[in-house]
Amino acid sequence: MIILLIVSLLSAYSCFHKKENAKKIEYMFGGIVRGDRNEKKIAMVFTSDGYDDGYETIRATLKKHNAKGSFFFTGNAYRMNKFKTIIDELKNDGHYLGAHSDKHLLYCSWEKRDSLLVTKNEYVADVENNYIEMQKFGIAKTDAPYYLPAFEYYNDTISAWTRELGLHIVNFTGGTGSNADYTVPGMGEKYRDSKTIYSNILKYENESPDGLNGFMLLIHFGVDVERTDKLYNLMDNLMTDLENKGYSFVSITELLK
Repeated sequence: MIILLIVSLLSAYSCFHKKENAKKIEYMFGGIVRGDRNEKKIAMVFTSDGYDDGYETIRATLKKHNAKGSFFFTGNAYRMNKFKTIIDELKNDGHYLGAHSDKHLLYCSWEKRDSLLVTKNEYVADVENNYIEMQKFGIAKTDAPYYLPAFEYYNDTISAWTRELGLHIVNFTGGTGSNADYTVPGMGEKYRDSKTIYSNILKYENESPDGLNGFMLLIHFGVDVERTDKLYNLMDNLMTDLENKGYSFVSITELLK
């Protein structure tokens, strides 16, 4: 009887201990938007539907900092001849390679987020076709369980459908404005130059109680030629600044595991 009681107490303690040490993941509209605020870890996230002008700089910067990045490409990108070498090299470097919608579809309305622009069958086909292209590079669903929707935009229904496919939606962590690095001067007030974005990232880190802990920080893999001011050119300095503050850069699987 005493032995059973001891075993029961040890089992209860083990379960409690595991819960206490579990990562605290944050969600929005059913998608993961931040890792554990208690860990000074950042996942650098890169997306592309075909632009690749940041490739050499991004890859070299990650190597310099011995960091792993997380790259989400559309099926359109995976099918491009110019991406074949890029994908092989990123894979050989040990980076995360994921899906970003096969055709770069907008799944729900900008004006009314809960209004879908695709049927369930259309959505499933779009996701599955993206993974079919990835399989040609030896990347299976089990290698890439995190899915980042096109335009970084989705709703609760899209998240539920994604879980039915055995995948999890992820999105960038908001607050720094790093995702505005795609904007061009012709957009007027929407345009954000790279120095401003850089400053905003450091300002957020300094003023937020949890800094950038658990952040998924988005930088575009490439941008329109109209934007000559590229944020990825400041990536080396940014990573150095944040490393000096105690941050480490990890893949999205490491951040969320």
